[in-house]
Amino acid sequence: MSQVPDARPMESLPPRLIHLRARAVWVAGAALVLIVASFWSLDLQWRAFWSRDSAAAMARFALEFFPPDTSPWFVRKVLLATGETVAMSALGTLLAASFGLLLALPAARTHARAYWRVPTRMLLNALRAIPELVWASLLLIAAGLGPMAGTLALAVHTTGVLGRLFAEAIENAPPGPGFALRAQGARPAQVLLYATLPQVAPQLLSYALYRWENNIRAASILGVVGAGGLGQLLAFHMSLFQMTRTATVLLAMLALVLAVDAASYWARRAMTR
Repeated sequence: MSQVPDARPMESLPPRLIHLRARAVWVAGAALVLIVASFWSLDLQWRAFWSRDSAAAMARFALEFFPPDTSPWFVRKVLLATGETVAMSALGTLLAASFGLLLALPAARTHARAYWRVPTRMLLNALRAIPELVWASLLLIAAGLGPMAGTLALAVHTTGVLGRLFAEAIENAPPGPGFALRAQGARPAQVLLYATLPQVAPQLLSYALYRWENNIRAASILGVVGAGGLGQLLAFHMSLFQMTRTATVLLAMLALVLAVDAASYWARRAMTR
């Protein structure tokens, strides 16, 4: 009978693999320490959360959402807010993809000089470090209440995210076609247009679609600070404790997210065929 060979001893492993294993152990240990410290530092009252009184209170609160309000005038109002949410997310994502690509070129190591790359990456880090809700709260001062502030907030934050993703995609593009064009005397702009971008275009589009999915969810929440869409309806009716209408808005949010997820899935699947 053939015996299963023993695992290779550490001495027979390449030094690089040993170093990677040691680094993985340290990272896993640090993550475990962080998780334990988080549970220890937070005042999590699990016993009160799972008590009979808490369960009864949550059940009474959940029953207040039924039945959802399906009156024609309110359903029409929810549909208009849903369209506003879709428009905010689509326009915000389109603006972010355009500006993100413009900023990705000086941020990429393969298509920018060093003195442009560092400040551009710092700008992208600053744009995505501030959440959409904070951007919306700041832009409400300039744009006022309504979807304008929400659209700009989505565009600014997503520009930072897509700019970084686009830059990494450009850096990881196969260099062969670019080298071939440079050998024929092509200029850097021609290399970018005819070699790099055609190779990474499906990946850039996939990133943009994924961020559109996220922006649908974000646009549904931005209305909480007065930025329009379904979120504004949600905040308004929850503040008045109109739970049946709140349930209708929540169902619209759920249906919208499911529809966008399905559409984005089929679009990405069509691109990869």
